[in-house]
Amino acid sequence: MTTDHKAGTAPKPRSSQPWLHQSGEEIQEFGTVRQFPVGLSYDTRMYSCQRLNQVLCDTRILHDLYKKHHWLMRGQTFYQLHLLMDKHAGEQTALIDSIAERVQTLGGVAVGDPRHVAEITNIPRPPNGVEEVPAMLSRLLEGHETILEDCHDAAARTQELGDDGTNDLLVSEVIRTNELQAWFVAEHLVDTPLVRA
Repeated sequence: MTTDHKAGTAPKPRSSQPWLHQSGEEIQEFGTVRQFPVGLSYDTRMYSCQRLNQVLCDTRILHDLYKKHHWLMRGQTFYQLHLLMDKHAGEQTALIDSIAERVQTLGGVAVGDPRHVAEITNIPRPPNGVEEVPAMLSRLLEGHETILEDCHDAAARTQELGDDGTNDLLVSEVIRTNELQAWFVAEHLVDTPLVRA
């Protein structure tokens, strides 16, 4: 057996056994920001992280509503709406990652636990069971509107504060994606005949 020349002790044998049941101290509290060299003041980064975490919570809930409605869709347009719900859920997943990564880039802590998300979201909880299709679609549209109203306000404010990255994310990704999805969903609520006028 070889010895550790610095300490004069034998090295620990290697093992493939995972070190299970570990615990540790919380090293950064939610609602705080670390100092990162990104050219933005503490107050600006703190504000942006607070606004982004709100959008993140609402986006996570909207994503889950899309998945729920994807599974529970009914009726004559089942196939089309089943696919649309899943497509939109995938696009919301991409937004979730972008928003969370922006919070982390600013030195903040992205809200991660679903129970924490449920405490913060502004989107009302749906019934546990299955709603009629128009109600499901209306619920999605209300979720989009909640996010869009918040994003328009947050984008304007972060632009004033000089946080171009957050402004760009909110405008170029979150707002544009939600507007497009809202359009696609809303058109399914138009009462018009399918085959004759």
